[in-house]
Amino acid sequence: MAMAGDPDIISDFLLPANGTVDANFFTYTGFRVLVGGGPPTAFKVLKATLAEFPALDGQSVSYAVLEFPSGTTNPPHTHPRSAELLFLVDGTLEVGFIDTKNNLFTQTLQSGDLFVFPKGLVHFQYNADAQNPALAISAFGSANAGTVSLPNTLFTTGIDDNVLAISFKTDVATIQKLKAGLAAKS
Repeated sequence: MAMAGDPDIISDFLLPANGTVDANFFTYTGFRVLVGGGPPTAFKVLKATLAEFPALDGQSVSYAVLEFPSGTTNPPHTHPRSAELLFLVDGTLEVGFIDTKNNLFTQTLQSGDLFVFPKGLVHFQYNADAQNPALAISAFGSANAGTVSLPNTLFTTGIDDNVLAISFKTDVATIQKLKAGLAAKS
C-alpha cells in the first residue's frame, strides 16, 4: 500500500533556511489582490501552499481561492496528497467527483455551501451561470496537496498519440485535435 501525505513534525513549526522567525514569517499577503479587485476574465486560482507560504511547512494545511467567471470550469483533476474542502463564497457552482467504482457524485452549490472532494479522486467545478461569476475557497489537509490536471496530464505531456487513441477508442486525428486545442489555450 502506498501512502502520500505530510510528515508529522516534533516541534511547533519548522524554521526557515535563514533561521529568522517573527510574525512576518507566519503572515501571507498573497490574497490581498482579491480585495477590491474586479471580476476575473478567466478561471483563476490563487494559492497559499508550501511553495508560496513557507510557514506552512510541517503544518499539513493550505488554501486556494478559485475565481470562476461565467461559463468557466476547473477541469477534471486530482489532489494526490489531500482531500479538498470547498466553501462557495459567492455564486453557484456545479461540482462533482468520481469514486473508485466509477460512481459520479454531483451537486449544485449555492453561496454558503461546503463540499468535500475525497483525497485522490477525480473531481471538477463548473460555473454554469451565464450572468454571474462565482468565488470559492478551498482548504487542503496538506501544505502541498498537489494537482494533477487530467487534460494537461493526458494531452500535453508527450504520451504517444496511438496510446491515447486506443485508450479512448478513437483515432489519432481526434487526439491531435484535442492536443492542438489545449496548446492553443496555453
